[in-house]
Amino acid sequence: MGAHPIRIISDVHYGDRSCRVRSLDRLRPLLEGASAFVFNGDTLDTRPSEDAARTESLRREVLEFASSAPIPVTLLTGNHDPDLTGDSSLELAGGAVLVTHGDILFDAIVPWSKDAPVIRERIAAALAGAPRDGPGALEGRLAAFRSVAASVHQLHQSETNPLRYVAKLATDTVWPPHRVVSILKAWSQAPGRAAALAERHRPGARFIITGHTHRPGVWRMPSGVTVINTGSFSRPFGAMAAEVSDDGVRVRRVDERGGEYRPGREVAHFPLP
Repeated sequence: MGAHPIRIISDVHYGDRSCRVRSLDRLRPLLEGASAFVFNGDTLDTRPSEDAARTESLRREVLEFASSAPIPVTLLTGNHDPDLTGDSSLELAGGAVLVTHGDILFDAIVPWSKDAPVIRERIAAALAGAPRDGPGALEGRLAAFRSVAASVHQLHQSETNPLRYVAKLATDTVWPPHRVVSILKAWSQAPGRAAALAERHRPGARFIITGHTHRPGVWRMPSGVTVINTGSFSRPFGAMAAEVSDDGVRVRRVDERGGEYRPGREVAHFPLP
């Protein structure tokens, strides 16, 4: 890896009205000082929408940003961009660090969504007959989740009108009120589920870096696995960046200064095992 870190962020949601990043160029300062860069899923939304041309334009912007970067950029898929690349997970530091978006922690991908019952049924069908453990089980699970995610249409994500966006966001996500309870439950369960995923499928991993729930944080689990969620660039929470280098695993805030996003203060630092 070297002295310069591999820097990891997630959940940019480029093109969504809730995304704070209006131009990908504003992310370029995050590449400075890194040896490589990883977008850990939900960089944009590539699922079917009523405006396919807009979706493809956003996809081209993201791919061009990655290909023109001065350092290697890896684009991992998430549930919103399931077909962006063929990569859905990454192992670093000899397997001590597992990086994956985090949607596979929940059997409905987004248990707070109005689509959750349908997604849950499709996931169960996609996983039928797939190995639950052993070599390739994680890859099989990720492939099943990506295939289902690709079949789910964009909802408020593709809406460009601000008033209609807010109305659709409410009906898609937080209304009726019991969905808020589902969100809080998912937030509380995510760290334990992430640690269990690492223990089951990558027992050599001491760290798992995720996104998906948009709740940034660092949790040291009783099993010895440290769970890092890098948050998102969408409201209401902020983003963090995880850094993996010979010096260990660092977590830093992502600050917005002068319209650009840069690594901020250190939140946590762990030596590699």
